[in-house]
Amino acid sequence: MADTPQQVLEQAKIALAKANEALQAAEKLADAGGAAVAAATGGAVDPTVFRFAIFIMAIFVGYYVVWSVTPALHTPLMSVTNAISSVIVVGALLSVGVALTGEGTTAARGFGFFGLVLASVNIFGGFLVTSRMLAMYKKKG
Repeated sequence: MADTPQQVLEQAKIALAKANEALQAAEKLADAGGAAVAAATGGAVDPTVFRFAIFIMAIFVGYYVVWSVTPALHTPLMSVTNAISSVIVVGALLSVGVALTGEGTTAARGFGFFGLVLASVNIFGGFLVTSRMLAMYKKKG
C-alpha cells in the first residue's frame, strides 16, 4: 500500500529531525574532541587530524540520515547521490587530464581513471534504480 503525500511529508520531517539530532550530536562530539586534542597538544592541532575528525563525523551523520529515509524518499536521495557522483566525475577527469599539462604522475592518472570508472558505475546504477522506483508509480494498463 502506497503512502499518502501527507504521510510521506511527515516521514520526511521525522527524517530531517533525526538528521538534525545527529548533526547536533556530531557537533558536540567535535567540540569535546577538539577540546581534548587542544589540551593534549597545547593548542596546536594538526590539519590532518582535524580533517580526519570531520570525516568520521560525516560517516555518523550520513549513517543516521540515510537509514532514517523512508522508501518513498529513496528516489530523491538517489538523485542527489547522482549529482554528487557527477562532481566526482569532473574531479576524476581533471586528474586523468593532468597528463596533457605535462605534470602529474602515472599513479595520479591511474587513481583518477579508477575514480572515473567507479563514479560512472554509480551514476548508471543510480539511474537504473531511479527508473525502477518511478516505474512503480506508473499506472498499469
